[in-house]
Amino acid sequence: MKKIKIIPLTITAALTAAILFGGWFTYRHYGVEQPLDRVANSIEGVESAKVVMSNGHVDIKVKLASDANLGDVYRLIKNKGASEIGNKELELSATAAATDTSVTSQSNARLDKVWSYALFNVAESMENRKYSGIRDTMSKLSEQFPGVTVTTDMDEDNVYISMHDGDAAKYVVLPRQPAMLGAWPNA
Repeated sequence: MKKIKIIPLTITAALTAAILFGGWFTYRHYGVEQPLDRVANSIEGVESAKVVMSNGHVDIKVKLASDANLGDVYRLIKNKGASEIGNKELELSATAAATDTSVTSQSNARLDKVWSYALFNVAESMENRKYSGIRDTMSKLSEQFPGVTVTTDMDEDNVYISMHDGDAAKYVVLPRQPAMLGAWPNA
């Protein structure tokens, strides 16, 4: 009976694990994240983009130009990056591009206040799936807060809200959840 040598076996197992996991991380970075990063950065209106991937989830943080359409950016990233995204869930986090060298979001206290005024009605509209209520709420806020412009957009995945106040901007992406099928309790 042969004796198993522990040191060569341990070295072989460690090298195999390093090659497998190193290859997986390299593929994920160079084969998926970096091409998706290039796709996002090539879209008109995107100042910069950073892709972060996890199991079943792709989060793209973008800084948008002031004239960018949030819904169009989301749809273009989803369509052009479909092969990299695969069946993972795409989440887009958007901020306005900074006019100076700071990296902070360009939202301001006034836009945060406008959003807090709209939050209850928007949540109610999302809960009841009456999405036109979001547009109505946001247009009323534009009248209530002069100088604030609001645009809304919607597709099969999300509702997009863009609020601008001069150079400041606030972007909100609200995921639309499909209606859950269920049985009546008394059926």
